[in-house]
Parts: sequence; structure tokens; C-alpha cells
Amino acid sequence: MKTLVPALQAHLQTGNTTLCYCWRLTLRSGEKMGFTDHDETVVFDGTNFEAQAGYTSSELESSLGLSVDNLEASGALSSTRISDTRLNAGDFDHAQIEVWKVNWVDASQRVLQRKGHLGEVSYGQGHFKAEVRGLAHLLNQPKGRLYHFGCDASLGDGRCGMNLASFTAAGTISAIRESSFDVSGIAGFADDWFTRGQLVFQSAANFGKTVDVKRHRVVAGQARIDLWSAPKFTIAVGEPINLIAGCDKQFATCRTKFANTLNFRGFPHMPGSDFVMSVAAQSDPNNNGLKR
Repeated sequence: MKTLVPALQAHLQTGNTTLCYCWRLTLRSGEKMGFTDHDETVVFDGTNFEAQAGYTSSELESSLGLSVDNLEASGALSSTRISDTRLNAGDFDHAQIEVWKVNWVDASQRVLQRKGHLGEVSYGQGHFKAEVRGLAHLLNQPKGRLYHFGCDASLGDGRCGMNLASFTAAGTISAIRESSFDVSGIAGFADDWFTRGQLVFQSAANFGKTVDVKRHRVVAGQARIDLWSAPKFTIAVGEPINLIAGCDKQFATCRTKFANTLNFRGFPHMPGSDFVMSVAAQSDPNNNGLKR
């Protein structure tokens, strides 16, 4: 049950209301932006909820239990802060969203109706469509650890403990293909050193954006970086980048490439399914199954 401020409760009881919906997005970068279905901009909590970036939304689905509440919003790409370029670059992925019911005559009379995250976002010529997922969707995410051979830490995080500065190289994009780059300045690294690593852009336009490296190879003395898919933002020849070494999560790699076996977070000596299905045999010298 939601508690309404007395003034909003009194306003609702009049039966003649001046209400609108306001949406506030908080991007992963910390940037905040607001939108409303009212015909004038609404302001509260230091956020301008733009009227000219109007949208329409579906009915909100809400249910008991742990099922995920969903809502779909669509609108025109009329805001200067929402563009196909930013949507394509993933700036709005998993953004936090708040849905407010507001008295546009007095914005202090408001109530937070829903809070969640943006899910799938699609767009076409001049319009977008966004899925809003309730907080319950976080319960569907895998939690805890799995017992398997590979390491479940991310290279350079607190559990791994590696200092990535020693495994980062600076280079410059010298040629661009559909889903690969030629990079100058890193020719001294052998094949696969950056395979499964990350490429971090350093230019002013793309600073901090990262893509995963599928494979690193040396072709005719030139370093070539293959990506899983082409980046969804504009890239130029001459753009500076940083490359972070890759890790395939195997114990041998942790030992020989990073000398970090004490922090290996996998279980390399765990028996596999072949051991579970095996039976004692006279020919096996290790099972003491010989006849006496």
C-alpha cells in the first residue's frame, strides 16, 4: 500500500484532478533525464521532465508473487538527449527508471508508482520503443558461484587481484573493417595475447566505451583485432585505444600468463563426468582393483 501526501489525497478526493505521468531515467553514467505525457514541462527534485519528448505507454502489468512486472513505452526521438546514435551505442542499456504520478499544478503532490530498469530498446525512423522491467527481474539473475574448472572472477577485479596496468597496451586504429581493426603500436605482442580481452576507446567522442575482443592475431607484421560484432558507434582511423590482455579462465593461463595461481577462482582438480561414470578395471594401476 502506498502512502500519499495529504495534499495529493485531498486532490484525488475532489474528483477533478490534474494528473500526469513523469518518467525519470538515470543512466549508468549518472546522467539523469525526465519526460512527461503532460503538454508542459514539469519540474521537481532538480529534474526537468520534458513535455516535447512525449511518449505513449502500455498498461502496466502487476501481479502477486515473484513474476516480473512489465510496461512498454514508445515515443518519438524528439528529445535532444535521446537519439538513435545514443540508443545504438548502448547508453540507455539497463538504465534505472522511475514512474511518478504527479499533479502538474503542484508537483509536490506526487507519488512514485513504479521503479525498475530499461530492458530491450528498439528504434526505427524517428521513434523508439522501450521495455520497462520491474525490480523483480533482478531475482532472475544468476547469483552465487558455480563449481566448474574455469575461474569465475573477472580479470582485474577484487577477487582476481591483478593490476591491469601491467597488462594494458596503448595503440592506434590504423584500418577499419566490418568487425575488425588493424592496430599500430602493439606489434610486439604475440598472437592471442589480447584474445578474450577488452578494447577501450580513448578518443573524446568515444572515451570509456569498451568492446570485447574475439581474437588477436598478427597478420604480415600488423596487429589485427577481431571483434564479436561491429561497434554500434562511429569510429575513425587514428583513434587511440587501450587493449587489455585476455584471459580464458583456465588454470594453466593463470599460472603461465599472469602468475596468479593463488587467486585462481576455479576448481581445476574437480573430478569430471568421465570420473563419475568410470568403473574399476584391472588394467588401471591406481585403483588397487587387482585380484589377490
